[in-house]
Amino acid sequence: QVQLQESGPGLVKPSQTLSLTCTVSGGSITTNSYYWNWIRQPPGKGLEWMGAIAYNGFTYYSPSLKSRTSISRDTSKNQLTLQLSSVTPEDTAVYYCAGGTVVGSSEKNDYDYWGQGTQVTVSS
Repeated sequence: QVQLQESGPGLVKPSQTLSLTCTVSGGSITTNSYYWNWIRQPPGKGLEWMGAIAYNGFTYYSPSLKSRTSISRDTSKNQLTLQLSSVTPEDTAVYYCAGGTVVGSSEKNDYDYWGQGTQVTVSS
């Protein structure tokens, strides 16, 4: 059974870089045709797809966040990393990682695997 677990600091100061890790267990992030996505949900708003890294290491980003977002992976640890730079209070959200054969969707039901999420608050 594949499980995803997000981790990272719960509080980040404005202008800093947010860094989150998603640890995947029970399956490999290099599984053919699988994409590992980062999605967030600000308070009172819907899900927003941020970006993804594919089984082959290719990366995809939301146009609105591309200039501030970087997604990488460590295949030896079976982990994904999200970095979001120059954060503002508007980046306060629950951040999720999700895996499946789709990329770019903000619909939870489109994914095979979904983490429990981690709350990140941007505040001084």
